[in-house]
Amino acid sequence: MSEKLFKSTAIVSMMTFISRILGFVRDIVIARYFGAGLGADVFFVANKIPNFLRRLFAEGAFSQAFIPVLAEYRNRGDKDLSDLIASTSGTLATILFGITAIGVLAAPILIMLFAPGFIGDDYKITLAGNLLKITFPYLFFISLTALAGAILNSFGKFAVPAFTPVFLNLSLIGSAIWLSPHLAEPVTALAWGVFIGGVIQLLFQIPFLLKIGQLPKPRWGWKDSGVRKIIKLMLPAIFGVSVSQINLLLDTVLASFLVTGSISWLYYSDRLVEFPLGIFGIALATVILPSLSKKHASKSKTEFSNTIDWALRWVFIIGTPAAIGLIWLAEPLLLSLFQYGEFSADDAHQASLSLRAYGLGLLPFIFIKVLAPGYFARQDTKTPVKIGIIAMVTNMVLNIILMLQFAHMGLALATSISAALNAALLYIGLRKLAVYQPRAGWRKFMLQLLAPNLGLIFILLWLTPETLVWVESTVWQRFTLLFGLIAAAVTTYFAILALVGIKVKSLLKIAQ
Repeated sequence: MSEKLFKSTAIVSMMTFISRILGFVRDIVIARYFGAGLGADVFFVANKIPNFLRRLFAEGAFSQAFIPVLAEYRNRGDKDLSDLIASTSGTLATILFGITAIGVLAAPILIMLFAPGFIGDDYKITLAGNLLKITFPYLFFISLTALAGAILNSFGKFAVPAFTPVFLNLSLIGSAIWLSPHLAEPVTALAWGVFIGGVIQLLFQIPFLLKIGQLPKPRWGWKDSGVRKIIKLMLPAIFGVSVSQINLLLDTVLASFLVTGSISWLYYSDRLVEFPLGIFGIALATVILPSLSKKHASKSKTEFSNTIDWALRWVFIIGTPAAIGLIWLAEPLLLSLFQYGEFSADDAHQASLSLRAYGLGLLPFIFIKVLAPGYFARQDTKTPVKIGIIAMVTNMVLNIILMLQFAHMGLALATSISAALNAALLYIGLRKLAVYQPRAGWRKFMLQLLAPNLGLIFILLWLTPETLVWVESTVWQRFTLLFGLIAAAVTTYFAILALVGIKVKSLLKIAQ
């Protein structure tokens, strides 16, 4: 079973890697054409609102509530399963259409709510409102895409949903390069790129649903017992699973009061944190939720616990060096990827401050992705809500305190601290419920990890050039330096990992 989980995780990671690489290309293009100025700040706000709601409802709470119920209905037979998918898709589509219509009509009000720092600047408010009218329908298309992806994941088809975001990146890249020069307000092209990307992502998944015989025939099913169960699980999960997203949104709200560019600096640093989080953290969570749901349904308590244990060990193996790399190479990464055209060296420096702060939270971010399914697979959405409230209140208090002292870097640091608290409380909760019992060997495992991580730090300390070298280098010199550093660090890390006795083959057997 563990080898199957590892293979599924690897497939999702590979597809996500392709998407994230294109995401970097997209962000490089946006930075080159729009920099970290007013237009970029406004677009990032207009794009964050539907994306926040997407992560809150679709990829967050909905998926976490839908997949366990879907696993339950698969045991009942094809008829019950088809009825559940039909009722869920019809109800979700109807509700989403209503929310989308309201969002488009109320766009200026939403901008003032989500970016109150824009109030008083009529140009910013008007432009952001116009962009939001175009980007908001993305919520409708991407939420239905998430529904399709949840169905495919439940049937073990992980590659297609993981590859789907590629089309959004391609759409944004194409819009920035070829559409923006023809518009009176060039940044509007990015909004249209989001809209077009949402439509294409939904259409892409339809043939694969047909292939497995699960293309929904939508119908209104508000009173359907399965839909009611999903809604019951979803309402508290809306908050519990999306605390980190709420915290990131609060960062944007408060950053709107800071100097122009702060929203963009936070965006670019967040994008770099999202790379390892998406490739590994979200991929791991995507794979283990259906597995945990099946094990809970079959009352396999030991296997349930072992799956969580297996995932946690992999988080330490991959997440720890990724966090070290992000923190140490923050400015070189930003200079190499984005410091071209309108994005200045000072923008890269400012973004590196928040990237280092976010980097401190990378491990907690991944832990949340892995630990939360331990609750959702058991159809327990209330506990993560209670934990989420504590984490969010902590974040709000820290946001005010740290923003006054460290500006946008303080906002990122507050997010990381609250994520650490969230992860710790999720872990303690699973232990208290006796849902997770660590397998033997953790103390030895953690001691073994010290050597490869210290080796990684030494290599980075020894080989990393001064910032001025990166600023004065050409694009090819920068990327040659960066890839050389990363290659040396990765080689050192995994070589020492093998020397201290941690081998991939042995870890594949942990979850068995």
